[in-house]
Amino acid sequence: MRKGVLRAGAMLLGLSLVGVACSSDDSTEETTDTTPAAECTEFEYALALQFPETGDAGGLGAPMLKGAQLAIDEFNAENPDMCVELIKFDTQGDPAQAPALAQSAIDNAKILGIMGPGFSGETKAAMPLYQEAGLAVLSGSATNPDLTNSGWTNFHRILADDSVQGPAIGKFIVEELGSSAVFVIDDASDYGKGLADQVTAAVGAGVVGTDTIDPAGTDYSAAVTAAGASGADTVFFGGYYAEAVKLSTQMADAGVEAQLVFGDGVKDQVGYADAAGPAAAGAIIACPCKDGPSDFLAAWDAAYGEVPGTYGAEYYDVANVFLSIIKGGATTREAVLEALEAYDGEGITKNIKFLENGNATEAATIYFYTVEDGKITYTSSIS
Repeated sequence: MRKGVLRAGAMLLGLSLVGVACSSDDSTEETTDTTPAAECTEFEYALALQFPETGDAGGLGAPMLKGAQLAIDEFNAENPDMCVELIKFDTQGDPAQAPALAQSAIDNAKILGIMGPGFSGETKAAMPLYQEAGLAVLSGSATNPDLTNSGWTNFHRILADDSVQGPAIGKFIVEELGSSAVFVIDDASDYGKGLADQVTAAVGAGVVGTDTIDPAGTDYSAAVTAAGASGADTVFFGGYYAEAVKLSTQMADAGVEAQLVFGDGVKDQVGYADAAGPAAAGAIIACPCKDGPSDFLAAWDAAYGEVPGTYGAEYYDVANVFLSIIKGGATTREAVLEALEAYDGEGITKNIKFLENGNATEAATIYFYTVEDGKITYTSSIS
């Protein structure tokens, strides 16, 4: 895994990211219009990425795509005799769109595995179809604990779920922040409410109130007023960055000075820290994600001229797991799923191996970031 990254700085200047997409019959399937490397003229095999490329959550989807594409570009440059195509399925993070897109992926016989889905809600909606089709699924971002407790035998993930993230956030709030009065808000999504419930349980008697906001709404004054009236010194929000911007701004405008704490759905520099501006100052964001080692950071910078975003390293690992399996000779869906279940290899985020339920064996660390001088900056971790 690391060998390709070490060479990537020199190689990737000549590689291109996903180009202008061409649509399938139902305009849901997108593929590249240029090959990732000059030697690649045909694609016998493909991997699908189901994720939010556009819409309100597109900022979180961008690093997923870039991480997966970086790994595939490297692989294709080194293995021009068995080039693998990346095919995108943009759900906009919407569970309602996930089943039709999942069926489109299933109907494409070239696709040997699913990278993602990106969010928990869309995963829940798509998994019954993927299970029936026998397609291997590996997510680097869907964290709802129920996803590995639903009886699906083909779902896997490479990071800690919210049964780890929630208690870690609760521990951080109580022990590191010394908070004794916490107000918990969620967005009613599978991810947001699930994480908020985990934090509520972890904080216990220290929770002085809870509320739910409508992600489609713009006025969160009821929740802001309730949080202020509760006397909370900390407010935790389970949801995504677009709502976190509105919540942070309205709390600042209302003079609510409680410490803001968020989960991984808010860890987006442009989407949250830049958009919220001064209202984001000092906010703490937890994530079961890390930026990756120095050679990976250099490769990413060479390819994209930036630092990796949230889950970029995880989706680089996700793609490389599938690519390693394909290179090892598994070229049918059945063989890929069998190899994934037995996989044991070193990634850039951790050694990747799976429990019987599909969770990663090494998935017990939550990383904490703080918005300092307008930038989301790593500060500490809890294992």
